[in-house]
Amino acid sequence: SHILMTIICHHRRMDTAIPPDHHHHMESDNDTRISEFLLLGFSGESELQPLIFGLFLSMYLITVFGNLLIILAVSSDSHLHTPMYFFLTNLSFVDICFISTTVPKMLQNIQTGSKVITYPGCITQIYFFLLFAGCDDFLLSMMAYDRFVAICHPLHYTVIMNPWFCVLLVLVAWITSVLNSLLQSLMVLQLSFCAGMEIPHFFCDLNQVIGHACSDRFLNEVVMYFATVLLGVAPLPGILFSYSKIVSSICGISSIQGKYKAFSTCASHLSVVSLFYCTGLGVYLSSAVPQGSHASVVASVMYTVVTPMLNPFIYSLRNRDIKRDALMRFFRRAVIKRTLSWW
Repeated sequence: SHILMTIICHHRRMDTAIPPDHHHHMESDNDTRISEFLLLGFSGESELQPLIFGLFLSMYLITVFGNLLIILAVSSDSHLHTPMYFFLTNLSFVDICFISTTVPKMLQNIQTGSKVITYPGCITQIYFFLLFAGCDDFLLSMMAYDRFVAICHPLHYTVIMNPWFCVLLVLVAWITSVLNSLLQSLMVLQLSFCAGMEIPHFFCDLNQVIGHACSDRFLNEVVMYFATVLLGVAPLPGILFSYSKIVSSICGISSIQGKYKAFSTCASHLSVVSLFYCTGLGVYLSSAVPQGSHASVVASVMYTVVTPMLNPFIYSLRNRDIKRDALMRFFRRAVIKRTLSWW
């Protein structure tokens, strides 16, 4: 991200020939460079703004605290140092970063009554949004594979899902996501934008930003759709294959209790995957409809805000290990520490 910011600053220095006070009234020249975008957000009605602010602030705080709690609970309990929880802590970390990419800027804009996001700010938002969305996709696929090995090949589980392999999987996820987001952000920097850049969204959505470019955007669109298919859609068959094998394995278990135990370890992950993919799919379907910008914004809220918020609830509520043991142990330790420090 440091390299990216340096490139952006360099890029801006080259393009500051236009005086800053002409931002809004520049001619629609193809050579025109702009220094800010306007994020239109949800509603122009001012009486709804405090409600939207309160709603998103509370969702943001719940997401950050919920996911932090999972990270603390798992890291403080040695019983939970397993591949499943290793991926879960990574997912929680990514979710905190993912929601922090879009919501704080939106809250700031509502609070100040401004809709402006700077050009470097917009490119940076695109970079981090793509980075964490990509990581989310990869981690959900890894968790599906982890459950597949645990239920379909239980005897080989510790050999296959060894710590080195798990770390390698997560590293590959991060490296691939960083390269993809860097490539797409740098490609946006090559575009020229006309005056009056209004984005009907609450964050700098790559699709919307590219759509507003004056210069040729064919290559950007090709790369964007290719990356979406490769990083977003390609993991889905793997997840579905894992779950089809899991379901057939569970059906083969004779005892009802065994069936329930096997299913309960997968149900939480399956619900998170369904939520993430269904809402993500909703965004792309609604953005294909010309009048669907409002529907697209609502669908975006589902996977950028609601999914990261629900993840900790889904995992901790469905998961007795976290709910009963780890959190209680974590709080007990915190209380003991506090009491000792008082004495």
